Amino acid sequence: MKSESLPPQEPKTTIQVIDRMTALLDALARYPDPVPLKELSKVSGLHPSTAHRILNDLVVTRFVDRVEPGTYRLGMRLLELGNVVKSRLSVREAALDSMRALHKKTQQTINLSVRQGDEIVYIDRAYSERSGMQVVRAIGARGPLHLTSTGKLFLSVDEPKAIRAYATRTGLAGHNKNSITDLGRLERELSLVRARGYARDNEELELGVRCMAAGIRDDSGKLVAGLSISAPADRLQEEWLEDLVNTANQISATLGYIPE
Repeated sequence: MKSESLPPQEPKTTIQVIDRMTALLDALARYPDPVPLKELSKVSGLHPSTAHRILNDLVVTRFVDRVEPGTYRLGMRLLELGNVVKSRLSVREAALDSMRALHKKTQQTINLSVRQGDEIVYIDRAYSERSGMQVVRAIGARGPLHLTSTGKLFLSVDEPKAIRAYATRTGLAGHNKNSITDLGRLERELSLVRARGYARDNEELELGVRCMAAGIRDDSGKLVAGLSISAPADRLQEEWLEDLVNTANQISATLGYIPE
């Protein structure tokens, strides 16, 4: 049985028993199997009698399970509390600070969008009125899936049959000469999105405006939102793409997503 190396020490609290309890929980989290007291004492740096006393209290409170005498694993109460945290953490809360940081770096509007039926809905944004010319999407505004960068992300994870059904329902209506209005062209575009891991809107929704988007996933791996940069067509910079993808990945990690 091997453990992973412990992370760098966090700053200690003012209550010693909490530090010791945390050290034991961190140690248990790094083993896939139940752990003997002797090993936990060694990894946590606690005297066996101290570790045993704290573990007994953690067993009583269900933070730790005693599998057999002298052997321990993390308890179900941690899962219960984790599910409470998950239920209260919205994608908007998880994304806001990262969106602000990305806006500060690019000086362009950063949009957070989700899918509702055959459209995307802008649910939040980060922008500044002092940042000069920007493309600002109103919160609550909508856009067709096939004409928006985030919409293409959502279509790209649909089955081929669902994509064809979407095309039939919407008629792939266009807004201008750049709009994708042909199913074959849309399918080719979605293949590129899957291969690249990000999507673009090259003036397909609005002339003079370009966007690029990266997906945000939850702990189950489901695509739950898209993060996009909207900018005047002649101002969108390719070097922002890496920052965009990294930011979307950070938000996904906050929601509990672990890439395979």
